[in-house]
Amino acid sequence: MSWTEERVAQLRQLWGNGKSASEIAEILGGVSRNAVIGKAHRLELSGRPSPIKRKEDEEEEEVAAAAPAAVEAQPAAVEKVAAKPVPERKSGGATILNLTERMCKWPIGDPRDKDFHFCGKASHGNFPYCIEHAQIAYQPPGKRRDEDRAILRA
Repeated sequence: MSWTEERVAQLRQLWGNGKSASEIAEILGGVSRNAVIGKAHRLELSGRPSPIKRKEDEEEEEVAAAAPAAVEAQPAAVEKVAAKPVPERKSGGATILNLTERMCKWPIGDPRDKDFHFCGKASHGNFPYCIEHAQIAYQPPGKRRDEDRAILRA
């Protein structure tokens, strides 16, 4: 199958109408979905957002719609996250059974111990940790290397 002028024009029209690559491939016949995507890319047709919505994307859209338009962007590292109340254990933290996507997953203690748990505070942004544990986990390479060398010298 070759891309004739007629088929390219039909691809442009169907793409502009919002048809999916699979639908276009079926209508044109003799081409795969990937061939349609490749041709659309080479023709530099407008990209389209994924039709698959993730739960996080929907929540971000709701937050963006509710936020005022003139809000200044702040660096993520210093931004405070509104925390939901976290169910805590008597000894503090969260177990693997009650750990959720929005809770800090920093392990506390030895996993073989009966009292092992996770931090459980509200996680910061898209990080798996709260602010305090993210600062420990995500350090600049130079700082970590210097600390490791100091330990080796001692």
